[in-house]
Parts: sequence; structure tokens; C-alpha cells
Amino acid sequence: MKDSEDAQLRDQQAGFHFADDLALLCQTQQQMQEKTNSVAAASAAIGLNIHKGKSKILRYNTACDNSITLHGEDLEDVKALTYLSSIIDEHGGSDADVKAWIGKARAAYLQLRNIWNSKLLSVNKPIPSSEF
Repeated sequence: MKDSEDAQLRDQQAGFHFADDLALLCQTQQQMQEKTNSVAAASAAIGLNIHKGKSKILRYNTACDNSITLHGEDLEDVKALTYLSSIIDEHGGSDADVKAWIGKARAAYLQLRNIWNSKLLSVNKPIPSSEF
């Protein structure tokens, strides 16, 4: 009975073989290690594997630097990372993220500068409107 339930669960989760974004938030190193072990065990139970090379540890406001391990291997500690298109750093602020967005906006503007400065465009021309 248990084997058939496991097989059924794996079949239901078939679309999740490549789930890739998860953030674990903890107050202590011990809690982080326990959550990491728990997620690894739950993932393995349904046939998912955690890619150790893509797993990162970002510490905020802590002096503790004990390693977090996954299957006996240390996970990489980083100073900043991108999560759901936002840059998160060890200082907890949004400065790096804001600078990145300003940089992207500047690059987009510079790509369109020739269009904005074109003599073929006029700010006095009415924009055609569509009535629904």
C-alpha cells in the first residue's frame, strides 16, 4: 500500500521536477540546518533533488559563520544574491536592487535615445485614439 501511495505522489508531482526557488528564513544556525535537512528529506521523498551548486546561504545580522551542510557538503556563503528578480544583500537594504533597476532603465533609455531625439517625432502631433 505504501509503495503505491509513494508512486501516486510522484506521479502527481511530475510537473515539479525543476522547481527552483525556495527561501528559508531562520533566526539561528541550528534552525537553518534543521530546515535544510527537512526540505532535503521531503524533496527526496517525492523524487526531487536539491542542486548543491545552486544552493546559497546569505547571512544577515549575525556573527555566526558555522557552515550549513547538505548531504555532508558545505553550502556556499554569499554576500548577495538575486531572488525573484530582486537583489538581496547581507546588509538587508535595497540599495543594490535600486541601483540595478536604475542601470537597466538607463540602458533602455540609451538604446532608444536615437528615437527620442529623432526629428521625425513631434510632441505636437496628436496621438490617434481607438474608441472601443
